Amino acid sequence: MEWNNPLLAAITAWFIAQAAKLVTGLIKTRKFDLEIMFASGGMPSSHSSTVVALAVVIGFQEGFDSSLFALATIFAVIIMYDATGVRQAVGLQAKLLNDYFKGIRHETPLLNELVGHTEFQVFVGLLLGLAVGFLWPVLFL
Repeated sequence: MEWNNPLLAAITAWFIAQAAKLVTGLIKTRKFDLEIMFASGGMPSSHSSTVVALAVVIGFQEGFDSSLFALATIFAVIIMYDATGVRQAVGLQAKLLNDYFKGIRHETPLLNELVGHTEFQVFVGLLLGLAVGFLWPVLFL
């Protein structure tokens, strides 16, 4: 049976990033919160680690001069740009709205403020994705 290595590497990078958030949350709050494994935002960016690992393993498998690698790379750049741009702005707007509505209406549900990422969180996610992507062929291909 042949495995889909780009997909497995991407899932592995996502899992490692989310597990890192779980561990840091446990250290900070001394509470085990499994919901962190499926939450967006935080350190490191699992979006970045996922798409970078995907692109790198596609590069090794299909060739770094292939159209598929080019597509995956552009996809990764757009995802990382979006994480620090649009999604970070959404998180800041959610914080402002939450602060505004706290004193006015108590039944207003709080909006998720951890939607986007800082540039540093995206950079660390990129490094994690590179590590998984470059180690994948050594370990599994």
